[in-house]
Amino acid sequence: MKLIVGLGNIGADYENTYHNIGFDLVDAIQKKHGFPAFRKKGNAYISRGKINDVDVLLAKPTTFMNLSGVAVKTLKDYYKLDNADICVALDDIDLTQGSVRYRENGSSGTHNGLRSVVMSVGETPRIRVGIGRNTSMDLADYVLSHITRTTRAILDKAVADAITKVEDLFIGE
Repeated sequence: MKLIVGLGNIGADYENTYHNIGFDLVDAIQKKHGFPAFRKKGNAYISRGKINDVDVLLAKPTTFMNLSGVAVKTLKDYYKLDNADICVALDDIDLTQGSVRYRENGSSGTHNGLRSVVMSVGETPRIRVGIGRNTSMDLADYVLSHITRTTRAILDKAVADAITKVEDLFIGE
């Protein structure tokens, strides 16, 4: 089984914000591959299906971003997964808006959600979607701000590109 965890924050206030790109990615995979609706299990919403005959679990932690590792550890332990079978999807301010980067491991950088995952379970593959930086805003205010219609089109394309990378590099291993 492969686990793809989208990082984000639960609740209407956080929908359509930069920091919820990880949630957007798992939502898009769920829709693309016809997975069932997400259901609450423990400290995450999950949906399970198949991609290329591989059993895949999608997850959206309910622990809020900075404690994402708690939910990932719970899922890892419950499903008895190796770290190589867990991919974390997240936003990245250090990547150009709309760019995508897949890596097997590496630094958590300035991302507290990824830092929480690494501290809780160790290194895992990750797919980062670039949201760019807004130097005129405080970092926390920027990542929690709502995405404009123009930017949404750029990020939706990036999410689609990220899904292709996940399918090819993570699922297709």
